[in-house]
Amino acid sequence: MRVITMLAGLALVATPALAQKELPPAPGTPKDFRLPPRRNFMLPNGLKVTLVHYGLVPKAAISLQIETGGIDEAADEVQLSGLTADMLLEGTTTRAGSDISREAAEMGGGVAAGSSDNGVSVGGEVLSENAERYIALLADVVLRPKFAPADVERVRANRARDNAISMSQPGQIARVKFREMMFPDHPYGRVIPPEAMLASYTADKVRAFYTRNYGARRGHLYVSGVFDAARVERAIRAALGGWAAGAPATVNPPIPVNHRQMALIDRPDAVQSSLRVGLPVADPSSPDWIRLNVTDALLGGSFGSRITSNIREDKGYTYSPGSFVGRWPKVALWVELADVTTNVTGASLKEIFYETERLRNEAPPEKELNGIKNNMVGIFTIQNSSRYGVISQLQFVDQYGLGDAYLSGYVKNVLAVTPEQVKATAAKYLDPSRMTITVVGDKKTVEAQLAPYQAGTP
Repeated sequence: MRVITMLAGLALVATPALAQKELPPAPGTPKDFRLPPRRNFMLPNGLKVTLVHYGLVPKAAISLQIETGGIDEAADEVQLSGLTADMLLEGTTTRAGSDISREAAEMGGGVAAGSSDNGVSVGGEVLSENAERYIALLADVVLRPKFAPADVERVRANRARDNAISMSQPGQIARVKFREMMFPDHPYGRVIPPEAMLASYTADKVRAFYTRNYGARRGHLYVSGVFDAARVERAIRAALGGWAAGAPATVNPPIPVNHRQMALIDRPDAVQSSLRVGLPVADPSSPDWIRLNVTDALLGGSFGSRITSNIREDKGYTYSPGSFVGRWPKVALWVELADVTTNVTGASLKEIFYETERLRNEAPPEKELNGIKNNMVGIFTIQNSSRYGVISQLQFVDQYGLGDAYLSGYVKNVLAVTPEQVKATAAKYLDPSRMTITVVGDKKTVEAQLAPYQAGTP
């Protein structure tokens, strides 16, 4: 009984202390990113190679980037690049698809392949001791794909199913229409093929796309992690030195639409409208790039952004709005997206444009901007905290010709952005009167709400 009484007394004494609100420690001073030294070299066939030692865990990330993708598709070849990339892992002239995955697993990792508008990526992570073997496996996958007709038919059917599921989602419908409107008559504007077009892709068509667009001159192999550099280089030269050079990468930048246009796609009785609003902005090669990304983060690109605070926190129009700066070589778009309640579709656009105009006319308070910048440099630090993260950063600066100084100076350059520069950047690029608007929703409910935002209106 005495012990119980003493414990109760201690609890009573401790309660006021526990009730006091304890403030978190002040954040430390952000530090510049120290890029690990990297070695670059090129094989006689034109293949570029980057080796960068990173971390202490005995694993290596190995990623082969090939400069092809949607950019090389004709109007009747939408997603043919993606199907070709899918087929790389379905078997080679020396290995079945199951052998590829099994061998990668035995090396302590895996292998994946994917395609985007401007690049195909093939690679994965393995234990360091298996890096040379993995490079040989990767070379077999990329240099000697089999493209068996039965496998092409099966993978094509899987892609058709995925497309059908995707296009049942209003957000995806809005994305596809937005891209079509921003990049008319250009590969970037063609996202999902008609079912009949996809069904026409044969093994011969896949092989023809591969033959035209895969080659060492378009390749860049990155190795990051813990590895023996001399042995890895020998493995690269042995496995990939015989790859045919092929054609140079395609250069075909679009001219995006830069004036107000609107599309309303009817989704009868929908309880929500899916919005996409955006316009062309500076691409990464511009000196405005970092200021533009700070501006985006403050306006709509972070959870604490103004548009999110307005239409999510204050008004409850939507649960998860957000903005981003999409980028391609020589072109970029600022895009705000949101799924909003149907009866506030017009009101949501009004608030998006209000916050945009406010930032164009009033410099943000320094405290607000500092919070956004600190968040950005924190995310940047996280992005650089893995082997593949380092590869991703190097790919970015290599693709846009920014140089490694972009990475080492990123933190200080973000922190140096001033409120007046944010205002000036918003005024320069984010003009609501030039924004394209795509809405997927119940036409009978939202059409009148959208009337003030038709072409020719502010």
